[in-house]
Formats: sequence, structure tokens, C-alpha cells
Amino acid sequence: MRTAYSVETVRNAERELMARLPEGALMQRAAAGLAAACAQVLARVAGRVYGSRVVLLVGSGDNGGDALYAGARLARRGAGVTALLLAPERAHAGGLAALRRAGGRVADGDGASGSAGESIARADLVVDGIVGIGGRGGLREAAVPLADAAARSRAAVVAVDLPSGVDADTGQVRGDVVRADLTVTFGTHKPGLLIDPAREYAGAVRLVDIGLPLPAEAAELEALQHADVARLLPVPAAESDKYRRGVVGIAAGSARYPGAAVLAVAGALRGGAGAVRYVGPAGDAVIARFPETLVSDQGPERAGRVQAWVVGPGAGDDAATVAQVLAAEVPVLIDADGLRLADADAVRARTAPTLMTPHAGEAAALLGVAREEVEGARLASVRELAARYGATVLLKGSTTLVASAKGGPVRVNATGTSWLATAGSGDVLSGLAGSLLAAGLSAVDAGSAAAYLHGLAGRFAAQGAPAGAHDVAAAIPRAWRDVRGD
Repeated sequence: MRTAYSVETVRNAERELMARLPEGALMQRAAAGLAAACAQVLARVAGRVYGSRVVLLVGSGDNGGDALYAGARLARRGAGVTALLLAPERAHAGGLAALRRAGGRVADGDGASGSAGESIARADLVVDGIVGIGGRGGLREAAVPLADAAARSRAAVVAVDLPSGVDADTGQVRGDVVRADLTVTFGTHKPGLLIDPAREYAGAVRLVDIGLPLPAEAAELEALQHADVARLLPVPAAESDKYRRGVVGIAAGSARYPGAAVLAVAGALRGGAGAVRYVGPAGDAVIARFPETLVSDQGPERAGRVQAWVVGPGAGDDAATVAQVLAAEVPVLIDADGLRLADADAVRARTAPTLMTPHAGEAAALLGVAREEVEGARLASVRELAARYGATVLLKGSTTLVASAKGGPVRVNATGTSWLATAGSGDVLSGLAGSLLAAGLSAVDAGSAAAYLHGLAGRFAAQGAPAGAHDVAAAIPRAWRDVRGD
């Protein structure tokens, strides 16, 4: 499992470690990892380190020091290294001295000057050491021309710890930002490297272990990996029957949107529960596609025993069905129209687990803000929704987040693909997550594992080309086998 920590936690860990190490040792660890990563990039883009051209964009903080020391290491290997200083009087003295001793050049980083732009234009590699993890509010005016020149150049861009201008704690972008091809981060991931919109500026991310003593309970984010998800997935025992494996109820679809019911059932049938009960007006369409489904037209209260409910996909204005499901004393997943129809007090009053699965537009409506506000502050939005409704919230999008009302680390999913932005994809996810709830997973684990499998299935279904939601559902077994190594 990958974890991400706040700036405050990282700073405290750095201070604790530096108190036990010789002066400058921690920066040298970071610089060594950065230089090794840069050398690998140069081998790819220039064929070698010796004779390549490297430009360092150097600010006044420790990130600038990391860049200078790494530049010195590259210069000793024969690279032509030029450091452009944005604040010459505040540049890291030790790093500057090391670069000069190694034969590197130092120049004014005034972006308005032609020489700075020309240096960047000729470079094979640009190292962004402008602003560290404490930066807020986008790049300062003097740094913008350098970032623009790097973006226009043919050079690969490597960011030190995180791209300058993004918010390390929130993933927000509030101004001009450096766009990196690779971010070399130290000690731990920072939330901004895992959450959009900042994540898209980081490029590939490489973690360099520098020995930070980070307490597991202080993590801000968790990103599950294959092994983590494999441990969560239900596997039937020899004595299992369909009821022991769990029965999930799907209350979805309408005369106008019968396909939503079909797709939710498709996801549920592939989610590990032993049986799927369907309630709603799309029973004929569901049975025609999935004859193994248990169909009822008597409403949720008379549908029979279930271990979890999914309510809302394509439900139209059927508020009565939503209310009946919310009154059930089993885990409930609320999606799509169900989010609009659900009474907020009824959601908060539930004692059984509740999982809400809005996309950004639905989350904005629930919070009473503009969609752009949710998209620009995804971490804050998912936490606010979870606290406000007393529920686990899965915020769908380019980086899907899962937050518990009880607090703790927010789960971030890294398997998604832009090809999942297709009608009905969310219905498949709801059915899949509901099935995992019925199989006994907690709301956080069901949402996280479902998002992970759904993202993998989207990749397998698309393989670089458009795919429909039914293709995603059909690829879930492949994703499941891939996770389990079967």
C-alpha cells in the first residue's frame, strides 16, 4: 500500500531524523536519489549523461539545495550543468559551492532575459527546484517565464519532491504550475502527487526512501495495490452457498432508463456475492440479459432477504423506493438519482453502513457549491460530504477518493482510465461495490476494492480504444484474476 503524508508530518519527521544525522546528510540522501533518477532520464532522452545539457531552476528553499547537489553529481559525470537562480542572495550556499566545484555554471534566473530562455531551449533535462512542499498559491511571477520556457522546450522536466506551484497537502492548483515528466519525491508521497488536478502535472512519480520515521496512523491518504485488494476480495469456502456468500439487492432503473438496471446487475453479478435480487420496473430487461437474477415487482420491503442494497441508478423520481431502502437495516449504497432523492436526515439516522457514490456534479449539488469547486478541491470535498452525511463517500472522477465519516486516511484509487468516462460506467461500479458490501466488506473496503477492480476492468476493456459500460462489466473477471494472480 502506498501512503501519503501531510507537509506538517513530513517536516516533523525530517526534524527528528536530522537531529540524529550529521549535518547535511539528509539533503545528500535526497540529492543522490534525485541525481540517479535524472541520470536515467538523460540516458533515455540524450543517450548518456556525459556531454548532455542540464538546466537547474533553483529557488531559495531546500528544494533548490537538492537540485544544486544533484546537479553537482551530474556535472562530475560529465554533464554540462547550468543553475538558473531565481533568488541568488538566498540560494543554498552549500549546494552552490558543490556545483561550482564540480564545474557547473551559475546564471541569473531572470525569466525575462533571453539567456535564461536560451539555456532552457538547448537543454536535454530541466530540473524544477523552484518551490518546495511548503509552497502555496501557484508560481510567483518571476518563475512563470521559466516554467513556460521548460514547457515549450524539447527537454524532459524532472520536479524535485513535487511540481512547483501545486499544493502538496490538497492537490489543488491555484495558478501557474510547472508540468513535469517525472517527479522524484522524498521519504513519502505527498497528497498532491496522488490527487487531481495536481496529479496530472507530476508525470510519473518515483519515491526515494530517505529514512523518514513516519507514523502509520498519521497518513493522510492510502492507495491500495494489487496485494491489498487481493486480501479483501471474498473467496467462497467449500461449504459456502449463495446465501452465505451474500445476496445483494438492486433497486434501480425506470421505464426511461432500463439500461441502468441491467448495468448495475451486471456489475453486481461479478462482485462476489452469491445472488442478486432485482427490484424495479426493468425486470424483463434484466431477466433477458441475466436469467440468474432473482426478480421481484413487490418493492424492496417484500423482495426477500438481502445482505446489502444498491439504490438509485436510473431510478428517475422514485423517491418511495429510495426511502424503503434507506430504512433497511443492512448496508446500503446510494448512487445517481438516489443521491438526489434521499432524505439527508434519513441517511444520517442510519445505523447500518452507508456508501454514497457521487460524481463531481452530484457532489456539488449535495454540498451546494459549483462543480468546479469540487473538481478543484477533491480531497476537501469528499471529507466534507462524509462528515456532513455520516456516511462513507466514494467521489468518482479522474482520481476516485473514498472517505469514511469516522475519519482516518482517505483512499485514493490509481487504476482508472479516461475511457471510463462513458454512460453507464458508474452503474457497473455501483453494482460491483454493492456486491462486495453484501459479501461482508466494510463500506470503505467495498468502495476501494470496487474502484480498483473497475479501473482495471476499464483498462482491459478499452486497451486504448473506446469501450462501453457493458464491456467494462464483462472485463471485471479478468481484473479480479489479475489482482489475485490467478
